[in-house]
Amino acid sequence: MLKHLFSPFPLKGRKLKNRCVVPAMVTNYCHADGTVTETFMAYHEAKARGGFGMIITEDFAVDPRGKGFRGLPGLWHDGQIPGFAECTRRIHAHGTTIIAQIYHCGRQTSRSVIGCQPWAPSAIPCPFSPDMPHEMTVEEIRDVVHKFGDCARRAEAAGFDGIEIHGAHGYLIAQFMSPYSNKRTDAYGGSLQNRLRFALEVIRDIRSKVSADFIVGYRISADEFVTGGRTVEDTRAIVPMLEDAGIDYVHVSAGVYRSFDAVIPSMYRRHAWIADLAEEVKRVTSLPVITVGRINDPRIAESLIALGKADLVAMGRQSLCDPETPNKAREGRFDDIRTCIACHHGCVGNLLANNPIRCILNPALGRETEFLPLEKAPAPKNVMIIGAGPAGLQAAITAAARGHHVTVYEKRRWAGGQFRLGAVPPSKGEIVNFINWQLKQASDLGVHIVYGTEVTPDTVRMAAPDAVIAAPGSVTSVPPIPGTDRKIVVTAHDVLEGLADTGARVVVIGGGCVGTETANHLASNLKNVTLVEMLEAVATDEAIVPRWDLLADVKKNNVDIRTGARVKEITDSGVIIMVGDREECLSADTVVLATGAHPLTVLTDKLRAEGCPLIVIGDGVKTGLAGEAIEQGFLAGRTL
Repeated sequence: MLKHLFSPFPLKGRKLKNRCVVPAMVTNYCHADGTVTETFMAYHEAKARGGFGMIITEDFAVDPRGKGFRGLPGLWHDGQIPGFAECTRRIHAHGTTIIAQIYHCGRQTSRSVIGCQPWAPSAIPCPFSPDMPHEMTVEEIRDVVHKFGDCARRAEAAGFDGIEIHGAHGYLIAQFMSPYSNKRTDAYGGSLQNRLRFALEVIRDIRSKVSADFIVGYRISADEFVTGGRTVEDTRAIVPMLEDAGIDYVHVSAGVYRSFDAVIPSMYRRHAWIADLAEEVKRVTSLPVITVGRINDPRIAESLIALGKADLVAMGRQSLCDPETPNKAREGRFDDIRTCIACHHGCVGNLLANNPIRCILNPALGRETEFLPLEKAPAPKNVMIIGAGPAGLQAAITAAARGHHVTVYEKRRWAGGQFRLGAVPPSKGEIVNFINWQLKQASDLGVHIVYGTEVTPDTVRMAAPDAVIAAPGSVTSVPPIPGTDRKIVVTAHDVLEGLADTGARVVVIGGGCVGTETANHLASNLKNVTLVEMLEAVATDEAIVPRWDLLADVKKNNVDIRTGARVKEITDSGVIIMVGDREECLSADTVVLATGAHPLTVLTDKLRAEGCPLIVIGDGVKTGLAGEAIEQGFLAGRTL
């Protein structure tokens, strides 16, 4: 079925065992001095063990002043070589090719990270950096060129099969290549040939310092998706010049920091959304081409190769979510693949805070040494789990994997809790994939799920379990607004669960992510929706790129957003709001409350009062994101 994806591929005298690639993704797993850690090695080794044919490790800085994040790997001096030599040895043991991506971030960093003024081709700041960059002199340019070559030499000494020059995403090489960021009037600016000079010099310097069979790849943003930036038309002209200079493959990406939604797309983007750009590049080069961009299903990857859009397919965040994706796909176990939902919360959210990345669906990511493999419990227990939301199901999976006998009780007819409701708004449907994955894992491990049963203290006494884990979830908090008891008032959860229909005119109170997504859901169904929020902005609890996309969709669906507005009263015909000192009446057939939630504690309070030893997890402790609940479930299952 996947004959193209799992066919070997020749690359510079090497044979990749398949076409599955892990692209470079910043993890912040290394020491601040750029040296390797066990966390970094175990993270990459999990992907090699999982069956990926080639791994491209992230952003090895060629100079400490070129770091964009604190925990990046580095090969800017020879003392960093031995640690990464151990890393490459471990990856090669699984028959996987390993490439070191090397880069200088240029202006896309800050003093807080590198301790000095960033460098750039021109004195134009990155939109996301507080610092005006230093405009590089010709001597400084030549020095950095040599540092790229020296970094590549060290990568070969450390056992890497090759390097990938990072000429994408608005980093230093891309800054020189683009009129968006390069305004120089010397030999490194102006015409296409001048703007490309820095990249070509880097390639030639690298080639002069590595062996003839060492792989030199190049990552490029085929389109920068910014006003005045490079487009695919420019890229079609550039790639043949890069090929002539001596690169061995082209890795086609998109965007710069200003168009960050193109660099790391959210769930609002279609799958393989820039594969057509990779196909455009294939038309102008004889080199192998890698495509990337929200590809989370090996069957989609197969189709891209079969159609000739690319030779190799990178599945980045999918490899975070499930490093075993290739092995499972090759064996036809598609239901066992845990699918990335492109939420950004665990990976990008932590990265932008300069923390080690995580995955909300994979609690073992970045903690492989600590958490894996799961050890069998010395004495199996009978475990009762209350609630089949993501926390409860994860606890069940982990406990059952350790050999315990697990029964889950769920009062509704569906699993997934409020995470399932999160799948209802536009572009959020892949959340259901994760719930189905949890149910499949639970079933395979012999977990018994009892639906339509609300647990009481009597239920617990009759079951007489050895251990109880409670994941009771939460309930909507009703604010002290006059009129919340009127018939026209419903909750966002009721709307998303299909328990409450609405009229044509709807006012949603509460502009957090839940309220904004609920408003968007209703508006996409042609309701006339007004969203009311006390703060000056909506969906501020969403990650940056999904928030951009959500707000764009809200605008497309004509949601009327009223910020800085306080609800004075709900009447039988609508809502009275105060904007400053001005009172305004909003007509509505239905008023939807999206005003936060609080833990359901009735049952857990009763059980504790009776002396029942239990572990409470998820929203039953504190309302939060699904990732926090899943991690708590995982940890609870490990402790039994």
